[in-house]
Amino acid sequence: MNPSFPAAPVVERAAEPTEANIRELVYGFYDRVRADPLLGPVFDATLAGRWDDHLPKMCTFWGSLVLGAKQYRGNVQQAHQPLEGVEPQHFSRWLYLFLDAVESRYQPPAAVRFMEPALRIAQSLQLSRFGWDYKIPEEQQALLERVAPKRHPRDGEHAGLASTRPPGEPFPARIIGKSKDD
Repeated sequence: MNPSFPAAPVVERAAEPTEANIRELVYGFYDRVRADPLLGPVFDATLAGRWDDHLPKMCTFWGSLVLGAKQYRGNVQQAHQPLEGVEPQHFSRWLYLFLDAVESRYQPPAAVRFMEPALRIAQSLQLSRFGWDYKIPEEQQALLERVAPKRHPRDGEHAGLASTRPPGEPFPARIIGKSKDD
């Protein structure tokens, strides 16, 4: 555990996500985000006075992704574009806190159901903000490597994901829209 990040509270780890434990995850996670010296100011600058609207929306968002509820209506890219002052270290910190919160609340197979979309979203947001030549920070790469071995290969994929990832593909999933020749 990195001493610069406070640990997630210890709770019984769920085998499956439910609406109730997703709500607990979201509210607990954003309590940590708000208290975080790096992330708190960025989120508060955008969400001051609107947290009561934002948190239920995040519960709906994660429920849609993880439970397949399909109730979330919104554009993730569009919602994050106006955020001022967001740098690579903000993504690394968010992912670290989220990974820690998810791993502390869910057993590994359920945790991966949250982490895969979180990594895809982070990938998409980073590429749109920093460009195709963006190099992932070391601390974020370590987080991705920590999650990658837990990912179950799909048909036609290799189990050794970290070792088979082509150069220029810093994420556990292939960059969508980027051909092998890029």
